[in-house]
Amino acid sequence: MELRALERYLGELLNVAALRDYCPNGVQVEGRAAVRRIVCGVTASQALLDAAVAREADAVLVHHGYFWRGEDPRVAGIRKQRLATLLKADISLLAYHLPLDVHPALGNNVQLALRMGWSPEERFGEQSIGVIGAPAVMGETAATLAAALGRMLGRESLLVGDGARPVKRVAWCTGAAQSLFDDAIAAGCDVFVSGEISEQTVHLARESGVSYVAAGHHATERYGVQALGAHLAAEFGLACEFVDVDNPV
Repeated sequence: MELRALERYLGELLNVAALRDYCPNGVQVEGRAAVRRIVCGVTASQALLDAAVAREADAVLVHHGYFWRGEDPRVAGIRKQRLATLLKADISLLAYHLPLDVHPALGNNVQLALRMGWSPEERFGEQSIGVIGAPAVMGETAATLAAALGRMLGRESLLVGDGARPVKRVAWCTGAAQSLFDDAIAAGCDVFVSGEISEQTVHLARESGVSYVAAGHHATERYGVQALGAHLAAEFGLACEFVDVDNPV
């Protein structure tokens, strides 16, 4: 498949134009024109790039690419090494941030829900990137939900707030979405699940009575890119391999 045709297809599939993002979505580094083998991962780290080179990939497809907000834009040091790896091997880098979070079938949020048995019912927050729905077991406690999430993700979740609170409405947004906690509280949710947590989030959970579960940024965002890779494999016969570079955060 031609690289630019792949980018056009993914742009339409993920509805990139509909979202405001602080990084470019699509081809961030251009490599060879034809794409047959793709290495998928959460973040375009050096370890993932090295894995792509070892597997003779034509492209790397990730959720977290380059050009983060506030990041030093100079091509030096670590950034130089990453770009040199891609350019030397003529490997393309495609990254999809918010569009891969919110896609109704392939996105990180819905893929996490599928694995947890949550039923998405409505969206909330800025650009409607958060999701509200029913838990797998109506009325289960926040502590039970957090424990089940930890088992599924393979890492212990951090629960703050009232662990005994029965859960009838669960809100979630993968990654660094702790800023949506106020919106989840206002929406009448019993627990909010995200990847990261901030210092002030603890106090919000304690004072509002709404539990907060921090389950890991990387851990909660492993599944969207896997679903997207599987989709490309089924649709176009591309060889797509997910490489999970361990990250405790």
